[in-house]
Amino acid sequence: YYFLKEELPTRPSPSAPQVSEPRSDASFHQDRQPSKEERPAANGAAFPVEAIRKDFPILHQQVNGHPLIWLDNAATAQKPRAVIDAISHYYERDNSNVHRGAHALAARATDAYEGGRARVQAFLGANTREEIVFVRGTTEGINLVAQSWGRANLKPGDEIVLTEMEHHANIVPWQFVCKETGAVIRVAPFDDRGEIILEEYAKLLGSRTKLVGMPHVSNVLGTVLPVTLMASMAHSVGARVLVDGAQAVPHLRPNMQALGCDFYVFSGHKLFGPTGVGALYARAPLLDEMPPWQGGGSMIKDVTFEESTFVGPPGKFEAGTPIISGAVGLGAAIDYINKIGFEAAVEHEHALTRYGMKLLAGIPRLRLIGTSDTKVSVLSFVLQGTDPQEVAKFLDQRGIAVRGGHHCAQPTHRHFGLEGSVRPSLAFYNTREEVERLAAVVAEAAGALKRL
Repeated sequence: YYFLKEELPTRPSPSAPQVSEPRSDASFHQDRQPSKEERPAANGAAFPVEAIRKDFPILHQQVNGHPLIWLDNAATAQKPRAVIDAISHYYERDNSNVHRGAHALAARATDAYEGGRARVQAFLGANTREEIVFVRGTTEGINLVAQSWGRANLKPGDEIVLTEMEHHANIVPWQFVCKETGAVIRVAPFDDRGEIILEEYAKLLGSRTKLVGMPHVSNVLGTVLPVTLMASMAHSVGARVLVDGAQAVPHLRPNMQALGCDFYVFSGHKLFGPTGVGALYARAPLLDEMPPWQGGGSMIKDVTFEESTFVGPPGKFEAGTPIISGAVGLGAAIDYINKIGFEAAVEHEHALTRYGMKLLAGIPRLRLIGTSDTKVSVLSFVLQGTDPQEVAKFLDQRGIAVRGGHHCAQPTHRHFGLEGSVRPSLAFYNTREEVERLAAVVAEAAGALKRL
């Protein structure tokens, strides 16, 4: 089972392409066990996973009498001690509002908040800090673009092209805007392996296409989309491109210069940072043109009862007191993953994913969902005839945390004739032994749970 290394550059390089053709010999064989060469070394010899696990306090507990195995990383990743300590330090030593205070704590808080922005800029390869807007997460970032850029630019008959594998957060906000503006949504399909059908996508693009939205990585299938190619195709007809990066940032180094998108959004809590914070990247000329979408303090130049004027980006999109501690924690999370060696962590994680896919494939009644050659650490499956929630509960009784349900992606599941799936998802702190335990307990569930 092959994963494209071209999607995982060893360093953020503006000129490095993010897309490559799949290897022609890539295959997925359900009738064999992985060879020794295909398996990760025990406990990740090339990556010090046991030492890394010590950095995550939450992992060292028992659930229902079993050691916790956290395989719900696509929903939220756990936080290293460095992030927890950074947030605690902020509240213990630096807590203040930002930007407007003249005292020492305000200066320290502002430095910490803007330091978080600088780390996000570097992580995404944005040109300037002003291209980074702090939001509560991916959902709010998409809503910001929809309500600000969308309402200002869409007209009756304009078209928004989305993919069949969108998270609901990149569907519902556009439905709101379409009802207000008269624009319409068109949908690019994917095939049964979980890959966008580029020929069908191309047919949807035309003079009426004003925006294309896509996930960088599918939250159900794990598929890594060919964003650079799809963005170039969209730009050829004059459309803007928004990429939902929520599932990508823990597994890739998305570089904005290489991807070529206009908007990119992600959530901090999936990148080992705190909940309630995320970032929107947008190209500076677009942010300059976009109107504010919320009003309040901090985003103004001058206010009278007749009219208000606003500061430039990113400030005009950050009304009120921002989530300062969240920005501090997100910056600390980025520092942490840089320190441990992001590329080595990703290689370890991908080896586990290959191993897990092969172990699960041999279980009776199990159907894997998402078998693209270009995917990251999502192992979605169904036990045919069994409710995914029942499987998730069975695993939980043995200390294994996974997600069961539609994962806020009902159209994706309905492509396969399903209403939900079981979704184990990996991070770099997971181990080979945990993957083997998952497969063993799923096999047990396959024999124990009754068919519907």
